[in-house]
Amino acid sequence: MTDLFISLIERLGIFAILFIFSMRFESVKKLLTGRASRYEKLSLAVVFGFVGIAGTYLGVPIHNAIANSRVIGVALGGILGGPLVGFAAGVIAGGHRYLIDIGGFTAVACCVATIAEGVVGGVLYSILKRKPFDPFAALITGVAVEILQMGIILLVARPFEAALNLVNLIGAPMIIVNSIGLAIFVELISSVSREQERVGAFQAQTALRIALKTLPFLRGGLNIQTASETSRIILGMTDLDAVAITDESRILAHKGVGEDHHKPGMAMMTAATKKALAEGGISVASTRAEVGCSNAGCKLGSTIIVPLKRDDRIIGTLKLYRVKENRISPLDVELANGLAHLFSNQLELAEIDNAKKLLKDAEIKALQAQINPHFLFNAINTIISHIRTSPSAASELLVKLADFFRRNINPGAECVTLEKELEHCDAYIGIEKARFEDRVKVRCEIEDGAKGCKLPPLILQPLVENALKHGILAQESGGEVIIAAHRDNGTIVVSVKDNGIGMDEEHVGMLFTEGLKTQDSGGIGLKNVNARLIAFYGKDSGLSVESRRGLGTTVSFIIPAS
Repeated sequence: MTDLFISLIERLGIFAILFIFSMRFESVKKLLTGRASRYEKLSLAVVFGFVGIAGTYLGVPIHNAIANSRVIGVALGGILGGPLVGFAAGVIAGGHRYLIDIGGFTAVACCVATIAEGVVGGVLYSILKRKPFDPFAALITGVAVEILQMGIILLVARPFEAALNLVNLIGAPMIIVNSIGLAIFVELISSVSREQERVGAFQAQTALRIALKTLPFLRGGLNIQTASETSRIILGMTDLDAVAITDESRILAHKGVGEDHHKPGMAMMTAATKKALAEGGISVASTRAEVGCSNAGCKLGSTIIVPLKRDDRIIGTLKLYRVKENRISPLDVELANGLAHLFSNQLELAEIDNAKKLLKDAEIKALQAQINPHFLFNAINTIISHIRTSPSAASELLVKLADFFRRNINPGAECVTLEKELEHCDAYIGIEKARFEDRVKVRCEIEDGAKGCKLPPLILQPLVENALKHGILAQESGGEVIIAAHRDNGTIVVSVKDNGIGMDEEHVGMLFTEGLKTQDSGGIGLKNVNARLIAFYGKDSGLSVESRRGLGTTVSFIIPAS
């Protein structure tokens, strides 16, 4: 038995070397760390099925059977991809064990056991795990599925005496070595995942630091001066060889290698930039020929080019350069993409700032002042947390944030449709849902005939914000807000209802009086909305508030049907 222990450990070492080598490839990392699509999960099943086959061939022949490490492949498939992947890997590895004449009276039993190990391994690990990659749960899973295999051999293999003798010989070594091996491989995967998280976090922090430093400049819009300062900051905070920013037709700034001939104000010199502007997507040029600089002595060997957008219109590009060819790494791509999203939204905010300076309506400015100054800070923190885990979600939230502030700062016409007000609310709600997840539920019950009615801008969102902040988020479990509108005898009745903590009658009675503390932003927001409704439509259109402590609040108003 000692010799068998040693042999299995030696083969486990071979597995480990191959496994560590395979994790150098990005595609394998993606499969192993759970970022795979359904199609890629099918690939995962095939990969681990063949790992199981390799475990069979690396096994130790003993008593017309094989002591092997097949379980490592199929159980890992179940652990990383779930029971279906484990089943598919088990079918591949177990089917091979049955069909190929490589040993003996346990062929059927091993086939059945291999499939069962893949399925049971996936189910059991998901129950036991305390974190995505849990070596201890993998160890227990390995022990359990190997015991299951020994039980199936005793039940299925014949003659029973031979099966019993075989289990006595191989049971303990296979259970101990393979379960420890499974735990080791899960820990290796965990280390890769942690490293990717660290790299992702570092990239996100770098992008954020750059964004914070460039914000004062990009708030001035996209021009030669702001682009120059932004390029200088990026170059100084990264190991890039050159950074450039263009508008739609000319170079605005170029810092680093090549700045002697890529000068501000000149027409764009590289074919890659022209291609990126024409196609509107990210472009990677890996060689000098692909970069296509018109200067024959240009040393720039590779580049990543991402478009800068404002209101979905391309207004320029951000370009990150390396001197050597084929040196644009996935991290460079992520950094460029993240910076482009941040810069695009900073430029949108710059446009918003511009519009804000032109506003002269005192009431609108008073309403804007009610926006909680912590809202932007919290929204940015939420977006940062999504950059690593879901860049697409982070981008969507940035768009919502820009849309929210654009509508607050530049509401446009004197009156807008209820449908437009709901779009403004949707931008705000999307950000708050990303922050508070299941604690925030919002439902709309809007009659089709009410969507086109006109009302002053920035009326509905403060009511929704008040319901969220002072109603449902004031209780641990959160709650639901219902935005409703319906026609009633030539008028439109609009209401915002929540099932939050509610208020007592005394508090309700003070909402629109001077008795309410001025620092109560909810009260100020309600008073502002109430005053504007009355100014537009008269006293009958003022806010009506119904609330009971512990049961929630309903704020409603009536406006003429358009």
